[in-house]
Amino acid sequence: MRRGERPAVVPPGPTPVEGGTAELLGDADRDGSWVLVVDGTPQSHVDLDDPAHLEFEYVRRMGHVLDLAAPEGEPVDAVHLGGGALTLARYLAVTRPGSRQRVVEVDERLTDLVRAHLPLPRGARVRVRAADARAGLAALPTGSADVVVSDVFAGARTPAHLTTVEYAAEARRVLRPGGVLTANVADGPPLRFARGQVATLRAVFAHVCVLAEPGTLRGRRFGNLVAVASDAPLPVAALTRRCAADPMPARVVADDDLARFAGSAGPVHDPEAQPSPEPPPGVFGR
Repeated sequence: MRRGERPAVVPPGPTPVEGGTAELLGDADRDGSWVLVVDGTPQSHVDLDDPAHLEFEYVRRMGHVLDLAAPEGEPVDAVHLGGGALTLARYLAVTRPGSRQRVVEVDERLTDLVRAHLPLPRGARVRVRAADARAGLAALPTGSADVVVSDVFAGARTPAHLTTVEYAAEARRVLRPGGVLTANVADGPPLRFARGQVATLRAVFAHVCVLAEPGTLRGRRFGNLVAVASDAPLPVAALTRRCAADPMPARVVADDDLARFAGSAGPVHDPEAQPSPEPPPGVFGR
């Protein structure tokens, strides 16, 4: 191996973690890339040679949100709720060098697996805490983050206590004025869960929009919607341009269109919270 080369990744095979059985599978279409799979559900894609490459469509949309959260290249203080293979933490480390990042990931054995076999970029300032996402969020200082990324799954479902007004209010507390929350919302026809999540965020934040592939928005298929929320106006036009230019184009729904999307759905509070729907068989490779 020549000086400066990265050692080859040798995947350990199926590995028991707290959330089930994890595997690191090489991406046959992209050298140096790996997919983290837990109990048959792809959780993360990582390109070790190019951490700025975001393979999953919804993660690319979250990347657009992060790109527009501050002036280009400027470091940010970021909180990631749900770690997986630390895809977006790697992305921020190379697109916004010097960013300080805190990750809350409940599955410590999963984090150990990722750190052992998928090293972070040089100079990445990423600290991982083993804790439940909501408990970890509650422990953070008020006004300490520029961005909060919420992408938490137990198996293939978002836990109920991470879908509520109370959870969103904790994220708002942690954010600085003008800070941005972005969350992965998985749902399918008739999008009842997604509409409730929009109503929930609108009850807490002054400005909310949703990024999603048109077929998912129309309730034709199960998929990932990316919710974005802030107390400052959102860069809807810039997000629209970026999402339209993606290999899998997405729409941005905001303002009156978002109110129509939410319809009669009401905000979700802790007592009535439910986890996100179970994906149908065959979705996400399951």
